[in-house]
Amino acid sequence: AAPGRALPSGPSSKWDIREKVWEHLEASGLAEFPRPVRGRIPNFKGSLQACCSLRELDAFSRAREVKVDPDKPLEGARLAALQARKTLLVPTPRLRTGLFNRIVPPPGATKEILRRCATSQGVKDYSVPVGLDGKAQVDLVVVGSVAVSEKGWRIGKGEGYADMEYAMMVSMGAVQEDTPVVTIVHDCQVLDIAEEILDDHDLTVDYILTPTRTIQTNCKRPKPQGIMWHKASSVSSEMLGKIPILKTLRSREKQAGKDVTLQDEHPALANTNRAAVSNKKLMAANTQPQAAPGSAPVGQPRVESDPVKPRSEGSDTISTVYVGNLPGRLRVSELKSALRELRVVPVRVNWQGAQHRAFLDYRDQGAADRAVSSLQGLSLGGSALRVELAKSQRNKG
Repeated sequence: AAPGRALPSGPSSKWDIREKVWEHLEASGLAEFPRPVRGRIPNFKGSLQACCSLRELDAFSRAREVKVDPDKPLEGARLAALQARKTLLVPTPRLRTGLFNRIVPPPGATKEILRRCATSQGVKDYSVPVGLDGKAQVDLVVVGSVAVSEKGWRIGKGEGYADMEYAMMVSMGAVQEDTPVVTIVHDCQVLDIAEEILDDHDLTVDYILTPTRTIQTNCKRPKPQGIMWHKASSVSSEMLGKIPILKTLRSREKQAGKDVTLQDEHPALANTNRAAVSNKKLMAANTQPQAAPGSAPVGQPRVESDPVKPRSEGSDTISTVYVGNLPGRLRVSELKSALRELRVVPVRVNWQGAQHRAFLDYRDQGAADRAVSSLQGLSLGGSALRVELAKSQRNKG
């Protein structure tokens, strides 16, 4: 079998594929620090060798400015860019403090210092921030992946940052339609991926570098043409709160006359969302005692609540879905990412990870029913989820 067929191909969802790749890398001894690789862009044995192939690409030789993600397996790619005296841009982790850092090695930097500049600590120590007005002109984009297909379909770790960074670069004019995108993975991460599981905002790749191969995908699927503000799976109000530079970009695009309404701010949903926000504590109180039959005793959720207050007027439009059997190590961001992919984003998540469950609030019964239907049979972190309408909703019926 070809090196890219080490894993069973054709699973039904992005999460299935991620779980299989993470599990295989760990079980086969291919995973490298930082461990476990689950939940990350995985580092793997041979990553440096794969990164060295970057130097042989014409696209790399021609590039003056290269953007490389901060993931550990791409350290060799960052080093290659610095050694070739190219301008190296590295996105700030989770885009918390801006968009990029430009790595500026000290004058006369030795090989050892360049190696340090390519590490995550070096990126902090030898960099200057580049904002939306930084006039970046990126000639080559290097991203990490959890899985990728020879056709160029890419699956990241599920938080959407690489897609978001690329869309922001499009919006600020830093990349063009023909700017090449490279990913660097182990051979076992090259899999068959069904095109129907991709979203419009998903970034595709033009080159795949592995320890044994260089694959040119000749991918014809268009890359994102900027930020799709209206897509819940692309941008949410929560993301805007966490990423200041995204908020800045949105206000600029709004001034330029673009429609930047988010799906969770859509006029049709505005009243429900306002009720959900203003009655945050009340909704926590409503969901807290209503565990599904057979679930663990209710502990303290991650939100404050006041169970003695009555349900406020208008909040009875909210329908709640119970999600149980969540693995203990699952993070709320992973659940939210899965909900975005399945296009069943709730107005609010009441996370009770210690009790291995969560309650999802939807704006109406129809949305809750769709969520139950979409989530049935879903497996996260190796656990098949238990999904049903919360007890209060079933009683209403």
